[in-house]
Amino acid sequence: MRPGDRAVALASVVGGFLLGFLDFCWIKWLPYPFAELGNSTATWAVAAFFFGYWVRSGWLRSALGAAVLLVVAVPSYYLAAALLQGDDLAVLWAPSSLVWMFFGVLAGVVFGTGGTWARGEGWRQVVGVALPAAVFFEEAARFAGKATDPDHGAAVWWNVGIDVALGLLIVVLTGGSPRRRALAVAVAVPLAGAILVSFAVAGQIFS
Repeated sequence: MRPGDRAVALASVVGGFLLGFLDFCWIKWLPYPFAELGNSTATWAVAAFFFGYWVRSGWLRSALGAAVLLVVAVPSYYLAAALLQGDDLAVLWAPSSLVWMFFGVLAGVVFGTGGTWARGEGWRQVVGVALPAAVFFEEAARFAGKATDPDHGAAVWWNVGIDVALGLLIVVLTGGSPRRRALAVAVAVPLAGAILVSFAVAGQIFS
């Protein structure tokens, strides 16, 4: 059953608050390597995807709702940091927070729309299912690049395995037929490369 507009609006705000607050708790109290899932852009992007998947229809509702979800999650995360470990509340409106909110809008629109597409048919469904897998594959590639870094070491291969497994699990859960799942994984690989390049460019711009 498709949720109504009020339900979507409420879920985007409440869900965003819970995402940010619980994400900080996850990082603070869960052990490595699982704690890294809290400190993960992929996790937030996939939250936007599943928001759109829950909305079911109407890509604009999904995009707007998912964008609000991620924007609200940013100050909620820093509020948790202030309450639970005494961080300065001023970080809520710091320039770095505004940058993360900007990226939240972009990710919310893309992955929220992808969640709705995953419920559809044809090439849109394939791309929609591929998006969350791609963002986990991209993160796995970044972890793999750290494996030779003395500051990280071979332990990061746990993170690579977790990210790849989660990407494949989402494809299995949302991809439908075996053929569509295989197509989604095939599409996710070049999408992961595109996301990797996008992060590199964004890092240069905002560094």
